[in-house]
Amino acid sequence: MDTDDLEPRKPIAKPKDLDLLGVEELQDYLAELETEAERVRAKIASKTDYQSTADALFKS
Repeated sequence: MDTDDLEPRKPIAKPKDLDLLGVEELQDYLAELETEAERVRAKIASKTDYQSTADALFKS
């Protein structure tokens, strides 16, 4: 076994230190997070719809 197989594929990002950010920077950061959350929700919906379609097709 290669030791590279034991390493995570992506390094886990550490959360930002919010104490270093001002109010406006925190609001901007929150807006970025909300945008990313919406993108993730859309991808989940897309994959769920695709899975439902595939399930319906193969159950026929």
